[in-house]
Amino acid sequence: MNIERKSWTPDSWRDKQAKHLPEYKDKVALDSALKKVENFPPLVFAGEARKLERNLAQVANGSAFLLQGGDCAESFAEFHPDQIRDSFKVLLQMAIVLTFGASCPVIKVGRMAGQFAKPRSSEYENINGKEFQSYKGDIINDISIENNLREPDPERLIQAYNQSAATLNLLRAFAQGGFANLKRIHQWNVSFLGDSQASKKFEEIAGRIEECLTFMEACGINEKSVRQVRETDFYTSHEALLLPYEQALTRIDSTTGKWYDVSAHMLWIGDRTRQPDGAHVEFMKGISNPIGIKVGPSIEKDELLKLLDILNPNNIPGRITLICRMGAKKVADILPSIVKYVESDGRKVVWTCDPMHGNTEKSSNGYKTRSLKSVVSEIQQFFQIHRSEGSYPGGVHLEMTGQNVTECTGGVQEITENDLSSRYHTFCDPRLNASQSLELAFLLSDFLKEERDQTLKATINI
Repeated sequence: MNIERKSWTPDSWRDKQAKHLPEYKDKVALDSALKKVENFPPLVFAGEARKLERNLAQVANGSAFLLQGGDCAESFAEFHPDQIRDSFKVLLQMAIVLTFGASCPVIKVGRMAGQFAKPRSSEYENINGKEFQSYKGDIINDISIENNLREPDPERLIQAYNQSAATLNLLRAFAQGGFANLKRIHQWNVSFLGDSQASKKFEEIAGRIEECLTFMEACGINEKSVRQVRETDFYTSHEALLLPYEQALTRIDSTTGKWYDVSAHMLWIGDRTRQPDGAHVEFMKGISNPIGIKVGPSIEKDELLKLLDILNPNNIPGRITLICRMGAKKVADILPSIVKYVESDGRKVVWTCDPMHGNTEKSSNGYKTRSLKSVVSEIQQFFQIHRSEGSYPGGVHLEMTGQNVTECTGGVQEITENDLSSRYHTFCDPRLNASQSLELAFLLSDFLKEERDQTLKATINI
């Protein structure tokens, strides 16, 4: 199938119905802010996005694994280099655990440096008997209800860009400036984990890796001769929800003549904005970045194939990641037929599991939370489904943080509903903390190792 895209421009989405976009009262101020963003330097580069697509093609072919994680919604108020560092540390730890256990490359993609906008089920919410516009992420409005801060403010576009640029600057320094050097692996442990079980298991792996590095160095293989020892590739992603902002950061790549959204390496379409004839799909079909599609319980199989026709007409491996978010109670009933339908049609996609969004619940004391038990259950079922269908479970998509928060229940810390109030800091949805994330990585490593063993046995039997 070799289908060329029809005529497309970065603003052609404006002719389509756009859901979940804010209504700005001051159009002049909005235009002024967007013109400034249009003239700002790119946050990422087209070559980096192409490299990520090549990496994701490895995942689509079953020879790598995608680890995508970070904040539910980044905030202006809690922006701090230590928080970026600690989340980066945990993702490095998780990647090492997965690589060591599964013996395959792990592609690291952060929900960072741009994850500021959130779709909401209702335009307004009732707080203390009064109606306010819903909080839609710091790039749009403020979580505070004081001083009319819930009104969408165009100046927040500038602040979001500046914070994204600062975050990316720090992430590049961590990834390429020596922090990610495998010789510093013992320094990746997050301080508050202490002598926890997960921390001890990670230190054991770190010790074995250190032995391997010493042996390799004796053979003449060291950080000077092998880039992967001293640095790592780290990519960014976010939901492409606020289309005026994404349009302002969409540029033609001078080397290929293709359009790229330079706000992030990878963009995804949410479960609420994936209408085939909608504005978000129209925008995404024209950019050359790798694209994610959230696949929730309401999706129809024919609708999904139609989306793949629109967004990846040439069936390029690595372009599309299907981020499945069904919930632990629904995934076994819904996902198998979708996988079978897509695979039987020969589509080259990355299958990844978002075990967070389908498992959100309200605690007895009023906090929005998620159970680590449900998260693990959905991932485990995800792996079992793909094994039964002969397809490859290619990754996970997590809302997590390197901070010692108490937002999700369970884990070796035994966080209960009564503990949620002690360190509940999220501005939107609950996140796994560092301990829970690392614990999950070890379980994932076991799943992947089992998957590899099953594939090897099947190959031998053939």
